Amino acid sequence: MDIHEIETALNNSDFQYRLKAISALKDYEPEVAVPLLIGKLHDPEFLVRSFVARELGKQLTAESFAALLEIVKFDNTPNVRAEAANSLSLFGSVAISHLVQAFYQDDHWLLRRSILAALTDMECPSELFEVCLQALAGEDATVQESAVDAIATLAGSSQHEPALSELLKLVDSESSRIRTRVAYALNRFNEPKAQTALAQLRQDSDRQVVGAALENLLSH
Repeated sequence: MDIHEIETALNNSDFQYRLKAISALKDYEPEVAVPLLIGKLHDPEFLVRSFVARELGKQLTAESFAALLEIVKFDNTPNVRAEAANSLSLFGSVAISHLVQAFYQDDHWLLRRSILAALTDMECPSELFEVCLQALAGEDATVQESAVDAIATLAGSSQHEPALSELLKLVDSESSRIRTRVAYALNRFNEPKAQTALAQLRQDSDRQVVGAALENLLSH
């Protein structure tokens, strides 16, 4: 699409045209694309705003970064905020503190799981561990499970010891799903404490927990 077609489509009352126009902006330089994307930050259709958030992550400029921060803080749709968080992570280390802050300020499970996944890929073990603790203190079970998975990735990092310590606290969790995740996570740690905990989990009343705790033994 040429730029005039894009501008026309962005103002079409049918949101499908607006979606196509936003996708077409990937072929344009930031000085052309970013102002047009920012012009659609408050589009009434959440899918359009989600596309805007995704495309802003492909335009690594100060303006697109600022726009994504605005979306994460103020958009009223969790899917859009989660998409913006994913896009922010593409900016690298400059985004880490903003993602941590967003995690504290927004307790929606979709955004929180997106941020956990992003930080896991970002080589920031201390910030990831901090966010995992916050997730475990929250109410949402799916976020708690994602946090356990994220803690597992800290084996061998600067947060190895505190990560193991946190996992050991969860061995007796009331949730069998958490205990299953903990068993998988502990397989990454070689310390005697981890092996003792795994031995306990192999005696668990839940089959899935037992299977997870046996994983390392069965793979040798």
